[in-house]
Amino acid sequence: MLTILVLNLTGCTAVGPNYVSPKTVVSKSWHTQLKGGIITQDIDTQTLSAWWSTLNDPMLTNLIERAIQGNLDLRNATARVREARARTGVTKADLFPTLDATGSADWSRGNKDNASDLYSAIFDASWELDIFGGVRRSYEATKADWEAIQEDLRDVLVSLLAEVALNYAEVRTFQNRLVVAEANLAVQNETYQLTLWQYQAGLSDELAVQQALYNLENTRSQIPSLRTGIEEAMNRIAVLLGEQSGKVHKELKKPAPIPAAPMKVAVGIPADVLRQRPDVRRTERELAAQTARIGVATADLYPRLSLSGSIGLETLSLKGLFSPDTKTVTGGSLITWPIFRGGSVRQNIEVQSALQEQALIKYETVVLSALEEVENTLVTYAEEQVRRDALREGERAAQNAAELALQKYKAGLSDFSNVLDAQRSLLTSQDQLTQSNGAIVTNLIKLYKAIGGGWEFYAANEKNENEWRKKYDIKN
Repeated sequence: MLTILVLNLTGCTAVGPNYVSPKTVVSKSWHTQLKGGIITQDIDTQTLSAWWSTLNDPMLTNLIERAIQGNLDLRNATARVREARARTGVTKADLFPTLDATGSADWSRGNKDNASDLYSAIFDASWELDIFGGVRRSYEATKADWEAIQEDLRDVLVSLLAEVALNYAEVRTFQNRLVVAEANLAVQNETYQLTLWQYQAGLSDELAVQQALYNLENTRSQIPSLRTGIEEAMNRIAVLLGEQSGKVHKELKKPAPIPAAPMKVAVGIPADVLRQRPDVRRTERELAAQTARIGVATADLYPRLSLSGSIGLETLSLKGLFSPDTKTVTGGSLITWPIFRGGSVRQNIEVQSALQEQALIKYETVVLSALEEVENTLVTYAEEQVRRDALREGERAAQNAAELALQKYKAGLSDFSNVLDAQRSLLTSQDQLTQSNGAIVTNLIKLYKAIGGGWEFYAANEKNENEWRKKYDIKN
């Protein structure tokens, strides 16, 4: 009767605030003027989930698939998801009764009159009724924590894919810069040999020889740093793949073109990006978890009702253990209600409420940071294409100028300093153009990362998770 009365009074409602998703008002369009092939067309999920395929580079695709299979951070994040899921199951179990069974057999032997045996089997059941919803709120919190960790795994995956692609683009950029430097080195060496021959023939003074030698060695000095950059990027890729250095270096040793960006890139609208980004989704789930913890703390203000009972069998002989006469049944209920705890319960509610406020502020901060990142990558990607076009025209002019300067010098119509200036300008222009081509694809990768591309490779539900594990040979 007491249980029925309490249930009627409370209506089985969980105390504490019910979670409501924060309403974030964002602009309907991007502040940055979209150009350079960027459009606000709806994001194609299939394209976004494998955005690296838009670069049409089989080697990059191979590296990314290997990273998904072997990256240690991703495997660690996957293990954390399993842990959080198990913790959710532990909390959910508190909603149900518990049943324990015990059995015993005791005997004592003295003289014939003092010998005795005692056999018993007891089943104990207990249940703390979640009248005010403290356990339910705790389950809500742990479930939201689990969902937040799932989003964290997706965030790790998004970052991993981007890092592999960024380092791959860096390798190709350094390799192409090295090709440019070595080609210019060969041209400048020919110029040096020409001035040396003319000096030895008495047709010019030593100044031209030293100037040509300076130009040659200055270009040669740039090559070691380019080779270092290549090695460092390759080493980084090996770590991202969960491999030791060596295999990747052999595969990437041969220079290849820098991947070309697609003509058009769909980024959707700001609201689309916020729904897509794992970091925003994670902080929203963290806010939900903290809201539920207010209810957990609030439940401590109210009484707790526990029901208990046991069914036992007790006899002096093993044969008679299951006789109806040996049965014992007990039951009872217990109410506990905190009367005075020095205000600690209410202070804990205040603590959890303050933590919820912090979680909300964190969510709003992450939203603003996400929008800022996208805006920055939009303008960087578009403006770098404008810069690339200008550098391309400049490189053509520098090439023509270098050829004309050398022709005029050979014909005795121009000073040798013009040749040096033209060759230095050509090297600078070609190097800057190569870097710009690399920057365009790098900025595109950052753009896909900013809009949360790639995490669809992993699905949170157990069925798809197992399929993902099987496909990429991830061990439990």
